[in-house]
Amino acid sequence: MEKERYHLLDSLRAFALLNMIAYHALYDIVYIFGVRIKWYISPSSDIWQQCICCTFILLSGFCCRLGSKRLKRALLVLGGSVVITLATYLFMPDQIVKFGVLSLIGTGMLLMIPLDYVYKKFNPFVGFGIMLALFLMFENVNYGGIGIASTWFTVPRSFYLNDFTAYLGFPPFNFRSSDYFPLLPWIFLYQAGYFLFGIFKRLDLLKFLKKPRIKPLEWIGRHSLIIYMLHQPVVYGILWLIFL
Repeated sequence: MEKERYHLLDSLRAFALLNMIAYHALYDIVYIFGVRIKWYISPSSDIWQQCICCTFILLSGFCCRLGSKRLKRALLVLGGSVVITLATYLFMPDQIVKFGVLSLIGTGMLLMIPLDYVYKKFNPFVGFGIMLALFLMFENVNYGGIGIASTWFTVPRSFYLNDFTAYLGFPPFNFRSSDYFPLLPWIFLYQAGYFLFGIFKRLDLLKFLKKPRIKPLEWIGRHSLIIYMLHQPVVYGILWLIFL
């Protein structure tokens, strides 16, 4: 079990989180307060959003092999996702969050408790390649297609039934969530992060993650869960005062 603190990981997590907060703030400005920002509804914004999400999820998978009390941490993250869902359902029903990024990460942490015994026997380079290929193959499964660069298979509409299938990656036509990260395809990116850790370990690259130290970012990275849970009501409250 790895017990050392890799400070660069905290800083990278903080950087991704700060970008996520900025993205969500702009989302509120555009879609809740009705301010037109042409750039935000352009493809450039989509690329920014995907980079943030992929970085956050890949890092989470990378870090799942660090520390102890994995079950406790997984349940804590899942509990945070439930709190966010209930809060948005009660106070912002038009922006309800179902199966957001915390739901995905918490589920990924739970799955890796038993899977770790199997995956640690894999060659990490092979495992990383397989998971990355699966992520790309299932990238459009939420919309009914499977394939890389083009649709190889069309998923039957009978798979897209309810909230449970939405959690798996098959949302029905009337499903809505302002932050949606189902198991498919994102669990494969999370597990790619797991194998990326193995690559770093095999190549003796982990030592480079202990430095450089950027203490403000490290602090944010170490407290990323509570900051993530609090950022939306805080940002919304500030914007409400500005646009009141």
